[in-house]
Amino acid sequence: MTKWILALAIAGLLAGFVTWQLNATKTTYVNGLALYTQLPGREYIFEHDCYLFKFKRHDTSWPLVGANFPSAPMSVPELPAEVSPRYVGADLAGVRIIDLVRTGDRFRIVSVRRDASRRGTQVSFEIRLLREPEPRYPRLDAFWIMDHRPEQHGEAPAILPDYAVERERK
Repeated sequence: MTKWILALAIAGLLAGFVTWQLNATKTTYVNGLALYTQLPGREYIFEHDCYLFKFKRHDTSWPLVGANFPSAPMSVPELPAEVSPRYVGADLAGVRIIDLVRTGDRFRIVSVRRDASRRGTQVSFEIRLLREPEPRYPRLDAFWIMDHRPEQHGEAPAILPDYAVERERK
């Protein structure tokens, strides 16, 4: 009888491990790949006010940057259409709003991250705001302000000009 209980326990642990592996996300930093080497260090200026937020249904390592901006190729419909300080701290249906970034704020791409799971592979930029000497957020996830269309052709994604433009260095 004890052998059957032990066998069921091992089978349960094995099933749990397989389920965990199937639903896991593998994160790889791909800064060193030829396709992405030119991206870290580039600086941008926000052209549109955005929210810093987290989804309730899916936790992320860093807060996300985005807006409900339907005319842009990437938009977050769960966010309010108007970017306003009155929503900071709000706990809305699908998101929790943490902070704002304003038009004119600058940021730098610090790394390129690739997340692979059964649902697919996503490339995202980790960015750092340059508005303060000691940032409140060491990194932010720029997935929702990026143009992912070039990835379909084997090219590197880019920041959408609807949200930010590259800063000219002199």
